[in-house]
Amino acid sequence: MSHNHDHHHHRQAGQKGLFITLILTGLVMLAEFLGGWLSGSLALLSDAGHMLTDVLAIALSLLAMRFALQPATEKKTYGFFRLEILAALINGITLILLSGYIFYEAWQRFSSPIEIKSGLMIIVAVIGLLANLAGFFILKSSSKHSLNVRGAFLHIIGDLLSSVAVVIGGLLIRFTGFYLIDPILSIIIGLVILKGAYGLVKESVDILLEAAPAGIESREIEKVLAGIKGVKALHHLHVWSLSSGIHALSAHVQIDDQMTSQSDALLKEIQELLEHKFGILHTTIQFECTECNGVNCHITETQNRCGQ
Repeated sequence: MSHNHDHHHHRQAGQKGLFITLILTGLVMLAEFLGGWLSGSLALLSDAGHMLTDVLAIALSLLAMRFALQPATEKKTYGFFRLEILAALINGITLILLSGYIFYEAWQRFSSPIEIKSGLMIIVAVIGLLANLAGFFILKSSSKHSLNVRGAFLHIIGDLLSSVAVVIGGLLIRFTGFYLIDPILSIIIGLVILKGAYGLVKESVDILLEAAPAGIESREIEKVLAGIKGVKALHHLHVWSLSSGIHALSAHVQIDDQMTSQSDALLKEIQELLEHKFGILHTTIQFECTECNGVNCHITETQNRCGQ
């Protein structure tokens, strides 16, 4: 029960943080568009375009979290949790495309450096930096509990790094006239964004493919369950994630022929162990009194060792 309460609390906190960040990012985006237009700074206009993708990404994340809170239906028995993962996947893909655009723009600026009015550029970039710092701290905690919020958090980090780069670039341009610093910093930012995006896409795809959650080993679960008194063997062990931090497990467990009350006590012990040791709340355990000899009993190498 405490796990469900904590998860609901994290979702509410994440939703509130995303909404505040959406407002901040939207206001800064408008300021950078205006500042870029007035100063003739392509760097600011590009950063404003970057922020536009973030506004869309955060809005998508908020929409997904709203849907995720909807109750399950007769057709969608798991509810809408996976919408968060789809939103995170879209965010990750968007970040990869954005990185490609940054690399392209950097290449263009190496060949044709752009003259920038650095004074206004620095002022607007500092405002953006402060707003992005606020967004960073607002989402930092929630990003640890939701893959969807983490996607938005990575967007904010990208914005934060962009703002830092624009401020540094503006100062260097103002005092040294070295225009090539802009594309150099852009490439560094692009690489950081690309690294985060790769991890986000990989984890999203793993969840959609129902891979074992990060940090949870099927063999470790098998070993722990096999050590429970009354468990002779187990097979068809599957563990996956419905969404960020919501893990599920199903397994066939071979036990001795016994009274139903004894089976209920064993089931409770298994469920409590899975919850406290692995954080798995959704479990489906099928008890069997005979050994499984079918072809499907040996889906994985791990399952072959059950009961040995």
